Amino acid sequence: MATVELTSENLDSSIENNDILLIDFWAEWCGPCKMFGPIFEKASEQYPDIVFAKCNTELQQQVAGSFGIRSIPTMAVFCEKILVFMQPGALPEQGLIEIIDKVKGLDMDQVRKDIAEQQKKKNADA
Repeated sequence: MATVELTSENLDSSIENNDILLIDFWAEWCGPCKMFGPIFEKASEQYPDIVFAKCNTELQQQVAGSFGIRSIPTMAVFCEKILVFMQPGALPEQGLIEIIDKVKGLDMDQVRKDIAEQQKKKNADA
């Protein structure tokens, strides 16, 4: 599957309707983004069960702002509607594959349990 363009119009549905969503926040003028782009595109073809989305931070400033993007490229990963990874910097191909494999191996029931426990603790401390 090729990458899809992420916009404010399809952000919510992209998160809601896909088990795993990888987002590459980038800009045309960004050198590291240009180096990471082909790696991201290649991975999108290797993993047809995952949605790979590219968000042009110049054209989609509202989306980038909602994620607090301060540095590009930045990659964000959603698994079952939960943001499980977000990191700035261009990744090498092997680094991207390792992240994908780790996300695919997540026990999302445990992740949800951990989030609930953290929220409970945060509420108790407030």
